[in-house]
Amino acid sequence: MSYRYDEDLEFLREVEDSEIDCLVKILIYDKNGSKRFAENLSKNPLYQQYKGQHSKYLDLILEELQTFGGNSFANILRGGGVYYKEILCDVCDKMKVDFDKSDSASAIEQELLMKIIADSMDKMSDSELRAVANELDLGVSSYSKQVLLLSMQTLIRAGGFMSYQIALIVANAISQAIIGEGLSLAANAALTRAIGIFAGPIGLAITGIWAAIDIAGPAYRVTIPAVIQVAYLRQLHLHNK
Repeated sequence: MSYRYDEDLEFLREVEDSEIDCLVKILIYDKNGSKRFAENLSKNPLYQQYKGQHSKYLDLILEELQTFGGNSFANILRGGGVYYKEILCDVCDKMKVDFDKSDSASAIEQELLMKIIADSMDKMSDSELRAVANELDLGVSSYSKQVLLLSMQTLIRAGGFMSYQIALIVANAISQAIIGEGLSLAANAALTRAIGIFAGPIGLAITGIWAAIDIAGPAYRVTIPAVIQVAYLRQLHLHNK
């Protein structure tokens, strides 16, 4: 099998190797640090030769993601995995995200990230919600969950820094929950504090998701965090342009 050219993943060729580390680790390792039974990336000679220099074997990384997103037998028949947007939509369906399949991958990713933020805010105290509003400089007059979410959604749809902030907060928390380590951050102080506020609640929200996913199939333990990493990397790429 081989990587099927996917316009929704090609931007990763312009992302620094170090930024892709978490995505690669999610594809290879589970939470206890052992290699995933179904992974093939680490067995490839190119990976073994250039480990850490992800740009030298990016097609293998993208192929691995596409393969995890598809049924094994169907992958063999089609000669590869499935396109990223199909994986993304499947993840959103599984996580009960309200989205439009005709939207761009980036727009659907933002709906996924906001769903995770919304679920985590259900587990926050009033003081935590107030702290979130202050650290993200939302400028709201009320600190209710509904007002904060509406403010975030408005800012995200307008484009810009809020989209990056939300993606970073979610991806960092998921990375900590899945592989036991966060992203390599160079965030400002306020954003760093916001990341800390969300880490626990997002971890709790994900624990509930895993309970349902374990019944549905182990592939989601790879595709959900992998999609969230791709969503973050897309926002990082746009932020750095």
